[in-house]
Amino acid sequence: MASTVTLKRRINSIKNTKQITKAMELVSASKMRQAQETAKLSRDYSKAANELLMTLSKVNEIKSHSFFTNRKVKQKLYIVISSNSGLAGSYNYNVIKLLSGSIIKDRDLGLKPKVICIGKQGSNVISRLKGVDLLAVYNSFGDKPTANDIKPILNTVIDMYRSQEIDSVSIVYTLFVSNLVQNAVLENILPIKPLDSTSAQIFTNFEPSPETVLDYAVVRLIDAIIWQSILESLASEHSMRMFAMRNATDNATDLISEYTLKFNTARQSGITQELAEITGGSEALNTNS
Repeated sequence: MASTVTLKRRINSIKNTKQITKAMELVSASKMRQAQETAKLSRDYSKAANELLMTLSKVNEIKSHSFFTNRKVKQKLYIVISSNSGLAGSYNYNVIKLLSGSIIKDRDLGLKPKVICIGKQGSNVISRLKGVDLLAVYNSFGDKPTANDIKPILNTVIDMYRSQEIDSVSIVYTLFVSNLVQNAVLENILPIKPLDSTSAQIFTNFEPSPETVLDYAVVRLIDAIIWQSILESLASEHSMRMFAMRNATDNATDLISEYTLKFNTARQSGITQELAEITGGSEALNTNS
């Protein structure tokens, strides 16, 4: 059995860790509420942007536009949203697992996908994956990302797709469903595909021209989709970190109770042994006298 000194040190160490995890839980809970409200407020706008893209994909005049034209996929690009720090449970693991499964399928087709990663945790793993070209890594944008944070990613994606350096763009992120449920999802961004290919074509007029309108409108709509994905991921990250820290705090409490019991047992054993030694010494003295 460990000595009382060793057990006391362990108990103090665990108590210090418990204070840290409890503080991180409270911080994550506060950030989660803010991120959750922000994500929910913009969901209607993101949904409308998706619906508008689906409607545009059925317009007869835009069949030849590059954003809506299906072409042979020779190169794929993934935008991966992870966290910049750890201690978030399975948040980063779920995203990387989903990405890895898609990359395996790409390898079977002879493709070497490109990746733009947001967050250091994801990039640390992706950089070690074989057959993957990690184009860029962006630090996590904090709790309040701005349009300027997303603009470099958007410009890179649009330029590469227009120049046909890539033929398909997908985004991997974590969808915030509730405080207890967060799902890693992979969604296609480009080319834009209609939900119902059997529906009738829509005929309309564009002023000044379809190219001018679509070059501006579609980019803005894609920007909204990436923006919403980041907001959903932030809410999911803070929620998963809050529960991870809560579990760590609960485990620390259990360990403190366990080691306190061992400490009391060891101390009682020491006291009993000392009493036995004192009694034995006293009897020895009485016998000699």
